[in-house]
Amino acid sequence: MAGNFEFATAGRIVFGGGARGLVASAAQGMGRRALLVTGSRTHGFEGIRFEVHGEPKVDTVRAGVAEARAEACDMVIAVGGGSAIDAGKAIAALLTNPGDVLDYLEVVGRAQTLGAPSAPCIAVPTTAGTGSEVTRNAVLASPAHRVKASLRSPSMLPRLAVVDPELTLDLPPEITATTGLDALTQLIEPFVCTKANPLTDLYCQEGMRRAARSLRRAFDHGADLEARGDMSLASLMGGLALANAGLGAVHGFAAAIGGAFDAPHGGICAALLPHVTAVNLRALDERSPHSDAITRYGEAGRILAGGGDLAAWLISLCAHLGIPPLRHYGIAEADIPGLCANAARASSMKANPITLTEAELREILERAI
Repeated sequence: MAGNFEFATAGRIVFGGGARGLVASAAQGMGRRALLVTGSRTHGFEGIRFEVHGEPKVDTVRAGVAEARAEACDMVIAVGGGSAIDAGKAIAALLTNPGDVLDYLEVVGRAQTLGAPSAPCIAVPTTAGTGSEVTRNAVLASPAHRVKASLRSPSMLPRLAVVDPELTLDLPPEITATTGLDALTQLIEPFVCTKANPLTDLYCQEGMRRAARSLRRAFDHGADLEARGDMSLASLMGGLALANAGLGAVHGFAAAIGGAFDAPHGGICAALLPHVTAVNLRALDERSPHSDAITRYGEAGRILAGGGDLAAWLISLCAHLGIPPLRHYGIAEADIPGLCANAARASSMKANPITLTEAELREILERAI
């Protein structure tokens, strides 16, 4: 019998080519005035615009809340990659709750509960990677603490998620690669983590199938709408899975690295994924040989690698997609001890299928650099 679990997601999900056309009419029923939170690449949406450049920081949210209040906005429409959507969700949460973002941020803040429901939020992803349109948290960098941490509440789930694969057709190959590998990470980690459940398993398995057949195609042939649709669905399914199960060591490290270095989240995950997979499998074989996670890694290997070595398949995929090592972002061997210490404290690390030793954490970074 399956153990106890819960499943929560956006109030409504709309998927398909041209779905973006319903955003304006849907917004009319949610509020009087919307703040449009966007990435710098986003075009074709009108509103009181607040642009997010790079990964969102605590100061980004503070500025967005100030802008929304100055313009008397009572809802948020977030259009862009995971950075814009996470910023939008955080701004919507702080619009209706008193105090500062650090009052509510996990790990480095005071981790208080958001008492009031977030302002209505519509999320429209323009990349296929984070699945942020269906998650209940926003990942924010705190430069003062040199880490990333989450603002989290069930009320932060968007009222409406609009996933239109046509919005990803103009993604350049580099972004297709890093966001696609972020999506794949968010399908593998929830599948093997300690909090997996029967519903998230279904999303992970189907998402991995779609990524296996379409990530290379989307990278090689950006105008392939079928491949783009598969990757948009894979990203959505990864978001559904991680929000209702958990993640693992890849995202534990990503929280530490992303807060300390100017590096894209997807690029960090891509550089780490093969090495976390290899070290996790070895640690499981050595210290927990009867773990269900070994069987689950085997199933992931069958789906993705046709039954071959999963870590080797991931290394080959990263090579095809031109993924650079972590040193590309300025990370050096001298940074390893601090990054390992911060990663060990990250919330995502808690669901890794096995507790990794300090030596194993260090080995992962050494391989990824």
